[in-house]
Amino acid sequence: MQTRTLGRSSLVSSSLAYGCWRMAGHGEVLEFTPERLENARRSVFAAYEHGYSLFDHADIYAHGLGEELFGHILKEVGGMRSQILIASKCGIVRGGVPDAQCPYRYDSSASHIIESCEASLRRLGVETIDLYLIHRPDFLGDPMEIAKAVSQLRDQGKIREFGASNFHCSQMNLLKKALAFPVVVNQVEISLMHLAAIKDGTLDQCMIEEITPMAWSPLGGGKLAGQEAISLNATDHGHRGRIRDKADHIARAHGVSRSAVLLAWLLKHPSGIVPIVGATQPEHIKQAAEGAGLTLSREEWYELMEAAYGQHLP
Repeated sequence: MQTRTLGRSSLVSSSLAYGCWRMAGHGEVLEFTPERLENARRSVFAAYEHGYSLFDHADIYAHGLGEELFGHILKEVGGMRSQILIASKCGIVRGGVPDAQCPYRYDSSASHIIESCEASLRRLGVETIDLYLIHRPDFLGDPMEIAKAVSQLRDQGKIREFGASNFHCSQMNLLKKALAFPVVVNQVEISLMHLAAIKDGTLDQCMIEEITPMAWSPLGGGKLAGQEAISLNATDHGHRGRIRDKADHIARAHGVSRSAVLLAWLLKHPSGIVPIVGATQPEHIKQAAEGAGLTLSREEWYELMEAAYGQHLP
């Protein structure tokens, strides 16, 4: 798989990242079991074998179980740690923690950032997280306090580089102003179902500031990649159908999957988007990897954009 340098850093990632959100499974009761470990192992091995070298985590994913499972897998595969990059995020606190009446909230206080990072390091079983991100902008967040905490983690060797997730341009500017080192990535939602980052200046800022955009839900949360029929009761059925039909037409011409086409659409953007693939089935992970080797023509790219708009471009 082709590689991309992340922002103004020395980190070199595969052009697609593997998202570890779903690999721990779902449900109210999330605990470490041999079955969950085997499911996670199957997904991670498939990603690793097909060239994904950036593995994306967050402490909120499965309440930390995702990181714990990944840590066990790392111990099983000799040399894997030196061949990959590990990203993780902090800053979201689920409701009921630490007390039942506590709300779901954001927390980018210095103490929370440091404690969260140290907890992620323990679960992952590593000494350093390559890329550490603030998961959501905190309405009470103080950029100087964030900078102080992240600087401490960098100086201690607990993280290598720093990034943000879901930050608007103005929020990113505040954060950058407080830091003495670059923000390497901004992880935001980008897909043919969600074009806001293309239109609101987020990707423009990434190019100006040499920040790598990472795209979460690049397949529209699975809505664009699935093979099941789209319910006519779905409010977006027409939108999804147009995109699927156009992507299928292009996929047949290239002999690849629809997922590969949708990811290739993101990869062609000059901002250097790194899509985060969240599939858990090995075959789907492999199909997505085909997108890294596919180059769409300018005409094909705009055909898909037109399908996403639902009308001719102005």
